[in-house]
Amino acid sequence: MTDKRADYAALLLRLSLGTMFVAHALLKVFVFTMPGTVQFFQSLGLPGVLAYVTVAAELIGGALLILGVRTRWVALALVPVMLGATWVHIGNGWLFSAPKGGWEYPAFWTITLFVQALLGDGAHALRFGSSTRRPRLQAA
Repeated sequence: MTDKRADYAALLLRLSLGTMFVAHALLKVFVFTMPGTVQFFQSLGLPGVLAYVTVAAELIGGALLILGVRTRWVALALVPVMLGATWVHIGNGWLFSAPKGGWEYPAFWTITLFVQALLGDGAHALRFGSSTRRPRLQAA
């Protein structure tokens, strides 16, 4: 039998991560604007189109995490986004309160994605696929 506390811990982490990803995508769209985000990516020497890919990954990945759809795979798919954010901030020092933000927060966020991948969906997740062990919608 599964530990209900672990299921709810995974749920809480999943909802937190998903909400943060959606919030960061919307920040890039509505506050920094897409042209501003593209310009920022280009200032780092990255192709501007990567800004659109990043926003899409954050928005779609965040929504999938909130819903609990393929949580393990979505969490792992978002790791490169956070490794990229860590790379962007690595030269600013450790603390995120440093000017232009340090790398502590994106590095921590990367680890939480690995933790989510290890924990799985948790409670109240939409589950699609070939798994015969659980119904498509399960409330723990």
